[in-house]
Amino acid sequence: MNHIALKMLFGDRGKFLGIVMGLTFASLIMTQQPAIFLGLMSRSYSFVTDLGLPDIWVMDSKVQFVDDIKSLQDTELYRVRGISGVEWAMPLYKGMLKVRLTDGTFQTCNVIGLDDTTLIGGPPVMLQGKVSDLRRSDAVIVDIDGAKDKLGKPNPVKGGKPIPLKVGDSLELNDHRAIVVGIAKNTRTFQSQPIIYTTYSRAKAYAPRERKLLSFVLVKAKQGQDLAQLTRRIGAITGLAAYTQTEFKELTYNYFLKNTGIPINFGISVMLGFIVGAAIAGQTFYNFTLENIRQFGVLKAMGTGNGTLLRMILLQAIVVGTIGYGLGVGLTALFGHLMRNTILAFKFPWQLLIFSGTGVSIICIFAALLSIWKVIRLEPAIVFKG
Repeated sequence: MNHIALKMLFGDRGKFLGIVMGLTFASLIMTQQPAIFLGLMSRSYSFVTDLGLPDIWVMDSKVQFVDDIKSLQDTELYRVRGISGVEWAMPLYKGMLKVRLTDGTFQTCNVIGLDDTTLIGGPPVMLQGKVSDLRRSDAVIVDIDGAKDKLGKPNPVKGGKPIPLKVGDSLELNDHRAIVVGIAKNTRTFQSQPIIYTTYSRAKAYAPRERKLLSFVLVKAKQGQDLAQLTRRIGAITGLAAYTQTEFKELTYNYFLKNTGIPINFGISVMLGFIVGAAIAGQTFYNFTLENIRQFGVLKAMGTGNGTLLRMILLQAIVVGTIGYGLGVGLTALFGHLMRNTILAFKFPWQLLIFSGTGVSIICIFAALLSIWKVIRLEPAIVFKG
């Protein structure tokens, strides 16, 4: 009977391809859109992920996410350093400053100021130069994406791509000269602004004059120190907020999840993909059953039970569901591979395979139930009707 079921399924190529295309579309949307959503949300805390050395981030208690900078006084750094359980504590400046390019235009950049002595908090990967080169006069390090695009020099050819910055080129930050001494590779951030690294003292000179310029205190706990206890101790003594790296990532992630329309927009796209896929697959599969209703009637007249007929329909649904799911997931993986070096956010964890597989399974069950109901009510005498 399985052979007959498959022969019926593959015999009508038009209906077969229609069902598979509907399931492929549903699988593609239910995998691709969440992958883009997860990629976009992971960029919201990518700056925290790139700085993997500190155990704890200390900041103003009103900070809601990583880019919500509420500066501290420099004296807070010394208070944190004096707390029991702290191995070391280093300052970090993070601010949005405008860079004047060679053609006179301005570009807003993320400027990161690292501790002058240790340079803790530097870029995760250096493509050219070394982090220690920041100790040179007027030195800065630029991320590769910003150097190639937004901070690139104008191309003399009209409409041509910008000429990438290279080591030795200069920029102007707040009327101060900056010399590029290195090119770094960073994880793209949510705002996708160029990232410039320099020393903490130089960053304070670049920044507009303010009474408070310390953005974060990066803390390393002593070996064997419980991080949860240390964060509570820092908060109780200083009155500041202290988060482990995981907690700070969750704080940022939850902020964007609750205060932006991103989840709703992507959720609507996934829901529409599910509904359209269910409508196409369900209707086409039902029409396929109607066109083969006489064959099912013949089988029933020959003594085939409802259970066997139901297994035949389920087998057909499983076959088209597996093919459609595989094609949709494969197209999503191909899409992610082709977009890997672009500005598009994309993250494809294995959990998405289960999510989209569940969605396709529900669609197949829905389509099969429509056909099963028709076959159960089928009278074998239909084969003798004209």
